[in-house]
Formats: sequence, structure tokens, C-alpha cells
Amino acid sequence: MNSDATNFIRNINNILRKNRRILAELNPDGKTKVHRDKLLERGFKFSYFTNEYVTKSGNMYRFCYDQGYLEVENDFYALVVRQQYVE
Repeated sequence: MNSDATNFIRNINNILRKNRRILAELNPDGKTKVHRDKLLERGFKFSYFTNEYVTKSGNMYRFCYDQGYLEVENDFYALVVRQQYVE
């Protein structure tokens, strides 16, 4: 009953889970900075994320479930963990 209905949905869910796993592996302490190349080397796909969060200052974080990233400068990304409950 919980299985994915089609291959399309299953493939997207697999990409999202892989993106989340990559972010979690590169961010064991909950906050770090990595270069775009390191994410791409591991197979991260920037087009796939579960949600976006815009801060009051206009910064846009993208999340793969609870693991997020923000483009900072010179192809570097700040990795963060969202620690609030889902509504």
C-alpha cells in the first residue's frame, strides 16, 4: 500500500533520498560549508529538493527533507539541518 505507484515517482523519491543522504554525510555536525564540486562528485542533483525556505533577509534555503543548503559565494554552500517539527 505504501509502495510508489509508478517508476517515475519511485525514481524521484530515490533521487531525493540520495540527495538527503549526501547532505547528511557531508554535514555530520549540523552546520558546515562545502564546495559545489564535492556535492556533484557524489551525485547530488540540485534540481531535486522537497521544499524551500526564505529568510527575512531574503536568503533561500533548499531542503531535502530535514537537510538543507544555501548557496553562499564562489560555488560554496552552507549545509544546515532543520530541527523543527513538520506541520
